[in-house]
Amino acid sequence: MATVHLRIGDLVWGKLGRYPPWPGKVVSPPKDLKKPRGKKCHFVKFFGTEDHAWIKIEQLKPYHPHKEEMIKINKGKRFQQAVDAVEDFLKKAKGKEQGSDGKGETKGKKTSNKPLKILEEDDEDLSALRDPSEKDLTDSDPESSTAEKLGAGASSGFKWKSSVGEPVKNDPHFHHFLLSQSEKPASSMEVISKRLKIIEEDTSSTSIQAADSTAINGSITPTDKRIGFLGLGLMGSGIVSNLLKMGHVVTVWNRTAEKCDLFIQEGARLGRTPAEVVSMCDITFSCVSDPKAAKDLVLGPSGVLQGIRPGKCYVEMSTVDPETIAELSQSITTRGGRFLEAPVAGSQQLSNDGMLVILAAGDRSVYEDCSSCFQAMGKSSFFLGEAGNAAKMMLILNMVQGSFMATIAEGLTLAQATGQSQQTLLDILCQGQMASTFVDQKCQNILQGNFKPDYYLKHIQKDLRLAISMGDTANHPTPMAAAANEVYKRAKALDQSDNDMSAVYRAYIH
Repeated sequence: MATVHLRIGDLVWGKLGRYPPWPGKVVSPPKDLKKPRGKKCHFVKFFGTEDHAWIKIEQLKPYHPHKEEMIKINKGKRFQQAVDAVEDFLKKAKGKEQGSDGKGETKGKKTSNKPLKILEEDDEDLSALRDPSEKDLTDSDPESSTAEKLGAGASSGFKWKSSVGEPVKNDPHFHHFLLSQSEKPASSMEVISKRLKIIEEDTSSTSIQAADSTAINGSITPTDKRIGFLGLGLMGSGIVSNLLKMGHVVTVWNRTAEKCDLFIQEGARLGRTPAEVVSMCDITFSCVSDPKAAKDLVLGPSGVLQGIRPGKCYVEMSTVDPETIAELSQSITTRGGRFLEAPVAGSQQLSNDGMLVILAAGDRSVYEDCSSCFQAMGKSSFFLGEAGNAAKMMLILNMVQGSFMATIAEGLTLAQATGQSQQTLLDILCQGQMASTFVDQKCQNILQGNFKPDYYLKHIQKDLRLAISMGDTANHPTPMAAAANEVYKRAKALDQSDNDMSAVYRAYIH
């Protein structure tokens, strides 16, 4: 392996945890942030994000020599925006050079020439392009139009400081999107209750939508409340990473304790039981697989109920039925606790990206207390009134999604059976009114035979079953959901439970 000399200001590709290589810049860490012991690493600011992290030397590669390679293996929209941000940065840097005094340095700025030696993975002796000013990216890199949610590693607990020692509150590199927006967004530091929008429905019922539950034009100021999180599955893992990245103090617990290790390394604390987590924290979230798991977590031995005290907040994020929510809410509030349900619409990828949609109902004051947490994990959130409403809405959403997925699979298999090209069908779908990321990704999964779970098939079948039961309770027909449910049950019988929901395709070909 060759020794490569990197300096403050060098552009690199950094590999952080389970995330793909991302373009960044070597910067100076805050004075009060110590380098991890026993690790040879550099402090990197990632482009297109609000992320700073210590990156091990073996996870760093020079930017330019590896640019084409990285672009080939990463095709996402946010990744491309990050690369575009690098190119914009280089253009600005070039403009500064041309406007300098001709000595390669911008007037009035000093350049550090002391190199830092690292051991690079590659066999070639390569060096990254350096920014002439070699100052931190915090006030020199270009604006990005979105935020890619990466884990912040050892840096997740500190606040980035500006040159005058104040927290950076309006960093343009942290952007989210509103699901709906009828007026100009207010400051992200404003209390969320001041920006609630009342929506009157035809049924005369009232739902309350947060007009801005995300960090518009500013970075998140994490709550000073202690956060607990129970359940580190496909959805929970991404949520916790983003909570840590945005500076929240988080205590975690998972039935399989080994899953906690990664988050402990990222700065989380470990709780030995659900009861211990709740007793240690002000707000505890849970995200588990089904109603039975949700009830066991609260009512079982060393469960949540054993740690509930007056004023403690419990937020149920699992997708369950309204009856389960009613039981959990009553159990928590009877002990003096405060209860909120907040199931999330999305997938593992959207959870990792911090782009979930949160549907909340129950104690509105808890919803407001969770503001910074919801900003960290999602792009928008809705408060839907009394407990149970979010469960109902979530089941309806997943019923629609599950039925749609089964129809897509049916169409692809019918195309094959009639001698039509499945790829051509996908191309046509993506040019028409049904074009969406969901259709493209799920069809690509099927065509490539890649059913790595993004949302478990067994979970979408569970949601269909619960939605059908809800329809029975309301004496409302759900024939499409019932038909789709039978196809998913067939897929489960073919041992597809732990694959992605797109594996329902296999029910049609066996």
